[in-house]
Amino acid sequence: MVAFAVLAGMAGGAFGNDTAATLGAGGLAFAQNDNIAMVSEELYLSLDEVRVTYEFENLTDEDQEVLVAFPMPDITGEYEGIVGYPSDNPENIFEFSTTFEGEPVAAELHQSVFALGVDRTKDLVKLGVPLAPHVIATEEAINALPDADKAYLAGLGLVSDMGFGEDEPHYFPAWTLKSAYTWTAVFPAGETVTVEHRYTPGLGGTVAVSFLYDDGGQTLADYERRYCLDPPVINAVRRNMVSPEDPWSAPYTEAWLEYVLSTGRNWAGPIGTFRMIVDKGRPENLVSFCGEGIEKTGPTTFEVVYKDFYPWDDIEVLFLVRHDMN
Repeated sequence: MVAFAVLAGMAGGAFGNDTAATLGAGGLAFAQNDNIAMVSEELYLSLDEVRVTYEFENLTDEDQEVLVAFPMPDITGEYEGIVGYPSDNPENIFEFSTTFEGEPVAAELHQSVFALGVDRTKDLVKLGVPLAPHVIATEEAINALPDADKAYLAGLGLVSDMGFGEDEPHYFPAWTLKSAYTWTAVFPAGETVTVEHRYTPGLGGTVAVSFLYDDGGQTLADYERRYCLDPPVINAVRRNMVSPEDPWSAPYTEAWLEYVLSTGRNWAGPIGTFRMIVDKGRPENLVSFCGEGIEKTGPTTFEVVYKDFYPWDDIEVLFLVRHDMN
């Protein structure tokens, strides 16, 4: 992708694409499907909503029954986590919904817990510990276990002691939760159908502007690579600093949004037409991401359209949200 960044008022950062799937003894696995093509995908990314609409065409003269999967972002237990999740509902953390030809779909949620690269879902289920590592109820359930069970979970790398040397250890979830929604869809022979998903993103972020800090340029270089951050955006942030020598004086907070496009390669051929809209929320906000041929379409929106698109790379968006320093 070619670098592209956006300033307030002028053109100038993980969530998943639909894919076919199989359910085997090891859980969910994504599969190639050469009978169905993704005619179009329209993707809308913002601080408050992710919305994606697909058109799929059955290339054969027979109905195709396909297990469709939509992978959700990994959730990792972090004592000092910097990711905001939209819900504490363990069954629908991201307030996900989907429709097929305009009708609501009852998608099935599949979740697995991994620690040190090993699937440990059964260990938590056996002890009655919730799988979502970010909710208070999970932390409470862990610490209510007998000492032997807590030691067992610690030995598997599922929990960490955050008691900071106190007499009574206090354990915190240390696993990664992997989730995907699946449902069985029938694609009529030779026809095109529409699928739409909506959900509230979980956003990482900071309370300051990380790339302003003097760390030998490591953070800035990382942002340039991940978000194609360029001098116009950096200079716009610096111009608004209350104190030029104080990175904390920049009137912005960061929010990071990642969307997994690469699973869209599992359908027949390229995506016929791919359209992406990034909405930075307010005109005074800044946004930076990598892309090619992106155009400003409104006070807060930027758009790109690709034909015969192979989604080799995922999308990372950096939002710089302007706030009042008073």
